[in-house]
Amino acid sequence: MQQFFTKSEQVHNIIKGFNLTKTLFVSSIIIGEEHIGKKLFVKHLFPDAPVVSGEDQGAVVDALREYDELIITDFEKLRNQESLELDNKRIIATASYIGNQTIIDDMFAFIYTLPSLKERPEDVEYIKALFIKEAASDLMLTNTNFDITAIPVNLTQNTKSLKSTIYRYLMIHSMSKNEIQDAVYSYVSEKLEGNNGYKEHLALYEKPLIEAGLKKFGSQLQLSQILGINRNTLRKKIHEHHID
Repeated sequence: MQQFFTKSEQVHNIIKGFNLTKTLFVSSIIIGEEHIGKKLFVKHLFPDAPVVSGEDQGAVVDALREYDELIITDFEKLRNQESLELDNKRIIATASYIGNQTIIDDMFAFIYTLPSLKERPEDVEYIKALFIKEAASDLMLTNTNFDITAIPVNLTQNTKSLKSTIYRYLMIHSMSKNEIQDAVYSYVSEKLEGNNGYKEHLALYEKPLIEAGLKKFGSQLQLSQILGINRNTLRKKIHEHHID
């Protein structure tokens, strides 16, 4: 199983808190944004504890009858939380938010807040490298000689957006000419209609060509010469495609 990695002092303090109370049968809950590794975190701390999701009320009730130690994920999705019997049990719950603060205070001896990735910059590079390795394997890339620093870091949805951005970047930057043509063919075959299809879909090629050329050469005059078109024509196309 993948291990939870962190260099965050705040997260290490949470780990210390759990370690101090591991011998006690008290319940704890970890609150934090979605996709920050809450489930991985508690499984790292309690590898032998069974896991049940709060999305399934019946499964949670059954598990509470069977186990004295239990991980309940998505705790905020449970109905009638106050009816759960947690006495003489060690429950480790995770939730994306606190619903009823009074109920949470009554049910859990310890309430921890796991910081988002934006608050753990020291962890991002490690997680990014992990996703890059995973993406290269999943996409079966034979050439992995790409600039890691050029891959953008998108933390708007924590690991979800970070992973999605990395996969998309590696896929785009590893596509061959034929694969790009296949992608355009698939898109055009679905979208082509109307009375001005040629001009409309020509932008699929023209806009990125001009944007990439301007970024690479930094000069409209030089780019017009490389493209073999009049400079005024290039300016017109820049305006048509709303290129800054």
